[in-house]
Amino acid sequence: MESFLFIGLPYISIGLFLFGTIARFRSSLYSISSQSSQFLEHRALRWGSTAWHIGIILILLAHIAVVLAPGLWTGLMSNKTILLVTESTGIALSLLCLIGILVLAVRRLVFSKVQAVTTNMDLVVLGLLFVQVGLGLAVALKHKWGAAWATGTVVPYLWSILTLKPRAELVTEMPLLVKAHVVGGFAFIALIPFSRLIHMLTAPVHYLLREPQLVVWSNLSRTREAVIAQAYDSRRFFLRGFVATGAGATMLAVGVMDKLVRFFQGPKLSKEQEAALMEEKLIRIKSTVEQRELEYERLKNDYIYVCRVSDLDARVGRYFTDFEMRPALAFRDEDGLPLLISAKCTHLGCTIANELSADGKILCPCHISYFDIKTGQPNEGSPAKSPLPHLDWVIFDSQGNLLAQRNSSGVTIETKDLALLLQQGSLYIVKNLDKRV
Repeated sequence: MESFLFIGLPYISIGLFLFGTIARFRSSLYSISSQSSQFLEHRALRWGSTAWHIGIILILLAHIAVVLAPGLWTGLMSNKTILLVTESTGIALSLLCLIGILVLAVRRLVFSKVQAVTTNMDLVVLGLLFVQVGLGLAVALKHKWGAAWATGTVVPYLWSILTLKPRAELVTEMPLLVKAHVVGGFAFIALIPFSRLIHMLTAPVHYLLREPQLVVWSNLSRTREAVIAQAYDSRRFFLRGFVATGAGATMLAVGVMDKLVRFFQGPKLSKEQEAALMEEKLIRIKSTVEQRELEYERLKNDYIYVCRVSDLDARVGRYFTDFEMRPALAFRDEDGLPLLISAKCTHLGCTIANELSADGKILCPCHISYFDIKTGQPNEGSPAKSPLPHLDWVIFDSQGNLLAQRNSSGVTIETKDLALLLQQGSLYIVKNLDKRV
C-alpha cells in the first residue's frame, strides 16, 4: 500500500494531470474557467473568495520556493527569527484558507441559485481542499518547525519522484499526518484537469487592464443601473484587496529586510574571526572525512568493533554507528550480556538519549517519546508509534574464537567460561548474522 501511495499514485496523478490538461485544452478550450457564480450571489463570494485566494496563493508560493531552492530555504530557516515568522505566517494563512473555503462551501450548499449550478465535482473539490489545508495546519501545529525539517525529508522525496528515481523510504517513516498531506497533494494534482481547478493554469492579467464590462439582464433601467454599480463595486473591492495584500507583504518584507540583507552580505570579520571561521570549516571537513571513513569501513567489513564487554554499563549506554550509518546504543542487560538497540527515533529520526530511567526506558528528547529498553516499544500516547529495533551481535575472544552471539533465534553461549566472556570478550556488530555465524 505504501509503495502504491508514494510511488504509484504520484506518477498516476502526474500522468492524469499532463494528459488530462492537454486533452481539455484541445477539446474544451472554452470550459477552462472558474465558472464564476458572482451574478447569482456576490456577498458571501466576496468574503470567501478573497480569504481563500490570498491564503492559498501565498502558501503555494512558499511550497514552490522550498522545492525549487531547498539550499537557500534551509539557509534562511537556520535563522530562528525567520523560522518563527515563517511558521507563524503559515499557520495564519492556513486559518485564513479554512475560513474562506468554509464560507464558499456554505454558500454553495445554502444559496439556492448557486446550489442549482453546483456539480458533484465542485463538492468533491471543496471537500478535498478543506481536508488538505486542514492536514497542513495539523502538521504545522503537531510536528513543529516543518519549514526546517521538510528540506531533508519531503523535498528530496519530491525530487526523487520528478527525476524518476523514487525513494519512498524518505516519507514512509514520517508521521501519519505528514503522509496523509503528501497523498492529498497528489490527489489534488490528479483532479485539476477534471474540475474548475484548471483555471489555475490561466492568469487573468488582462482583467486589470481591460475596460469595465457590463452584463445586462433586461432592458429595465433600474436593473441596468444596479449591474453598472455592481461592476464598479467589484472592481473597487478587488483593487482594495490587492492593495491591502501588497501593503501587508511590504510590511512583512520591511520587518525582515535587515536580517535578510545581513544574511546575504555576510558578516564583516576581523582576522581573528576569519581564523576562527577557517578553523570551524576545517573541523567540519575532518568530520566529513571521518564519516566517509566509517561508511567505507562498514561497506568493506562484515564485523564492526563496538567495545569490550566489560566496558558496558547497565544504566548508561555507549553510542556507536551501525551498518546503516544510524546511531545505536550498547547496554549491559541483567545477565551481564550486551543489549544493542537502535538510537534513531521512529518518529522523526532524532537521536535517543543514552541514560536509562528507573523504569528501564530511554527518552527521545525531540518530541518526548519513551522506549522500553527490553522490547523497544514506545510508551502509549507518544508521538512515536513503531518500536526501536534491537541489533544482533557477536562476542570473540582475543584469538578470534566465538564466545557468544545473538540472532533471530535468541542468545547463544558458545563457551562455558563466562568469566572470560564477560571480562575479556570483544563485542561486534555483524552483517547478516544468521548466514555468517
